[in-house]
Amino acid sequence: MAVVSKNIPLQHYIWGDVCDGWVLVDTEALSVKQERMPPGTAEALHYHKYSQQFFFILSGTATFEVESRSFKVIAGEGFHIKAGEKHRIINEGDEDLEFVLSSQPSTNNDRCPHPLKGGL
Repeated sequence: MAVVSKNIPLQHYIWGDVCDGWVLVDTEALSVKQERMPPGTAEALHYHKYSQQFFFILSGTATFEVESRSFKVIAGEGFHIKAGEKHRIINEGDEDLEFVLSSQPSTNNDRCPHPLKGGL
């Protein structure tokens, strides 16, 4: 058993151009990360063949584009994406967007770009 805290050194990574992430749990069966997106940033449209994901918003407002639909999710709310659904997350707000992202199984080697880059 291990206690995970951002107050102890965690594996940090940069994704996109300026977004941050911290690995909280990383096993083949489960991935849990905390991520931060500055205002005006967006993830590329993609999908996962095998992994489902759950996003829990800590601060800010997330816009999710999933299968040609748009959803706003605020701090204290969560959003589930099923395996195979084309999706992306966008920070259209004027403050950082922070969230916890759980993927089951891990999305390592399970990220497929969508042929229509950037939009649905």
